Amino acid sequence: MEIGKIPTEILKEIVFNNITHKRKEVLVRPGIGEDCAVVDFGDNVCVMSTDPITGAVKDIGSLSIHISCNDVASNGVEPIGVMMTILAPVGTTKEDLDYVMKEANKAAASINVEIIGGHSEITNAVNRMVITTTAVGMQPKTQMITSQGAQVGDTVLMTKHAGLEGVSILAADLEEKLKEKVSITTIETAKAFAEDISVVKEGILLGRLGVNSMHDVTEGGILGALWELAEASNLGIEVYEDKIPLRKETIEICDTLSINPLRLISSGVMVMTVSEEKKEALLQTLKQQNIDIAEIGRITERNRVILQNSSTTILQPPEVDELYRVI
Repeated sequence: MEIGKIPTEILKEIVFNNITHKRKEVLVRPGIGEDCAVVDFGDNVCVMSTDPITGAVKDIGSLSIHISCNDVASNGVEPIGVMMTILAPVGTTKEDLDYVMKEANKAAASINVEIIGGHSEITNAVNRMVITTTAVGMQPKTQMITSQGAQVGDTVLMTKHAGLEGVSILAADLEEKLKEKVSITTIETAKAFAEDISVVKEGILLGRLGVNSMHDVTEGGILGALWELAEASNLGIEVYEDKIPLRKETIEICDTLSINPLRLISSGVMVMTVSEEKKEALLQTLKQQNIDIAEIGRITERNRVILQNSSTTILQPPEVDELYRVI
């Protein structure tokens, strides 16, 4: 198999099909496009998500906090705590570990989350640092939002701009290579995209506003996330490709590296579906909160397609993220 997420069909056939023991307390189980588990605790539910950082070198401490907290926020929940596992290669110094932990603590403080435990070790099983975090949140059972709740006729919206996380990683980790063809200003601007990688603020806000479904955009990029959103609800989707926001820095860097920004890892971006009745109030509220939002599609009964000008193409499941093609 190739580097990146395990392909969807193999995930279903081997991973999901081998999870056979069930408990009645588990309300949301593993599924395509479903990043969180939800466990019944009476009037409240516990929402949990876990994620590794494997594709970045710089900013790994900060990224590790945000990616799992973003998943919890995609259920409309405020994350409370994070458990953190650090696997560091032989040769890691005290200074390396100190830098990563300072980064992680700063990121956690910025979204009011506590690092509540975990594990750390030096091991020859890895050749660079790998961090896995598990975020935990809680919400009333009546306010549950998942990736499975999309309804036919819903408008599909996204926050911020596609490729946000991926291009910030590329700008940081491939700076010397990019300098040959891309201006320093473009590189530094792209690096700064990492400052917008949290979706906790908008996730909590959108949960209160009553969206039908939410999904944060990670590996596979915006097009992968939109396919997963439709798959989670077993519905179709029309994607308006020309309405997907892209920053000029993202376009320039991706063109230089010959990769597709719409298939590039994009933590920091949230996709959601909302009924026509609630759409305008939601758009107005997010704009008042200075959160960029764009209408990029519609949920349909069947067929998953990309519309661009006068052409229609099939929306394909996520494959190898573009990040891994160049990192």
